[in-house]
Amino acid sequence: MIVGALISGIPAYAHHSFAATYFEDKTLTIEGNVVEFDFRNPHSFLTLEIPDDGNAEGRATTWLAEWRSAGRLLNDGVSKDTLHPGDHVIVTGSPGHTAAEHKIHLKKINRPADGFHWDQGKR
Repeated sequence: MIVGALISGIPAYAHHSFAATYFEDKTLTIEGNVVEFDFRNPHSFLTLEIPDDGNAEGRATTWLAEWRSAGRLLNDGVSKDTLHPGDHVIVTGSPGHTAAEHKIHLKKINRPADGFHWDQGKR
């Protein structure tokens, strides 16, 4: 029984290890427009289009920002209706291990248009 309890705890620990996916000791800031806000558990996700200034065609790059669970966000005053497609936001967080995947672990978000701001460290 003890072995079963220990083994069943391993996937839960691995699931919550952001360090396995993100460089938690590094910080990246990206700025762009919301494409989709997937408000759900166990983690919410924000899909963003970020202008690519280094691209001759001026195409945008799609980024995926991994955020807190819906329940924790609700406790912070963030609901499924807080962010909408087209909202211009600035996101700061930890970049993903694989740069080509364009992923970030969201730690701060700001919507300059109305002053909305969320900061993981201020909760």
